[in-house]
Amino acid sequence: MKKWPLIQPAVAKAVHEAGDQTLAGLARELGQSPFHAHRTLSKALGETPKEFTLRLRLDRAAGLLVTTADTILDIALLCGFESHEVFLRAFRRRFGLTPSAYRKRGVTGNAAAHAALVNEIGPCLGLLHLDARKVMNVNYDIEVKLLPAQPVLLVRRRVPRAEIAMTIGQVLRSVFLYSQANGIGISGHPLTRYPEYGVGMVTLETGMRVSSHAGEWRTGEGDGTVLQELLPAGPAASTIHSGPYDGLQDAYAALEQWITAAGRQAAGAPWEVYLNDPGDFPDPKDWKTELFWPLQDA
Repeated sequence: MKKWPLIQPAVAKAVHEAGDQTLAGLARELGQSPFHAHRTLSKALGETPKEFTLRLRLDRAAGLLVTTADTILDIALLCGFESHEVFLRAFRRRFGLTPSAYRKRGVTGNAAAHAALVNEIGPCLGLLHLDARKVMNVNYDIEVKLLPAQPVLLVRRRVPRAEIAMTIGQVLRSVFLYSQANGIGISGHPLTRYPEYGVGMVTLETGMRVSSHAGEWRTGEGDGTVLQELLPAGPAASTIHSGPYDGLQDAYAALEQWITAAGRQAAGAPWEVYLNDPGDFPDPKDWKTELFWPLQDA
């Protein structure tokens, strides 16, 4: 995206100020009129600036509800809402619970870590897989890692290859909302798995790892959009890709060639984990993605 250097400072500021931004403030960061800033940000983020800032303010409030003893009114005012009533209506629309019910229910696992992760990654959901064609790293160090089984929340989509970036940004918002509405603690950075990767169409599963959950983790359950799944335990070939996301195909090709050369057999769909956020790293050459390809036991 040619305008990435322009929008990155505004998104980075939203990261560090928990989205407490107005359109006018974002426009000042971009050096544009509010009209042009609205158009620029909507295209880059996949949502309007109003939707963007409201989502981040509510996510911040949800985190404060389960990590502090502040009153609901104080949290509402701190997160930029004009009154308790306005906050209550917006919160219930997003999470399906009142703030008091959300606080009482809580979040599984480490609530503070969960809230921090939501606040860190939330502003950048629409930017993951942003196409910024620059430096490409074609040298990959590959190692075999023994992975534990990992519960995850995923959204499965089959889309044209050209729509991968847009789809990832859209579905991650659903995953975040599902985890918060159901009190499921998340951990790590977002990931995408590729069960099928064709010339024209791609099946992808995008989501988050789960840090803790109540009761038995039942794969295949969910709300019809977000699914509870499990990344398999066992060995996996792994490498780190440094650079723009459009170079990931080279990294997957290197993994596939290594598996063949080593006499190993793949044992399922590969996936990638985004180790940092474009909102914090303005230069695409600094973006890091870890790739995993499950292997059969040697």
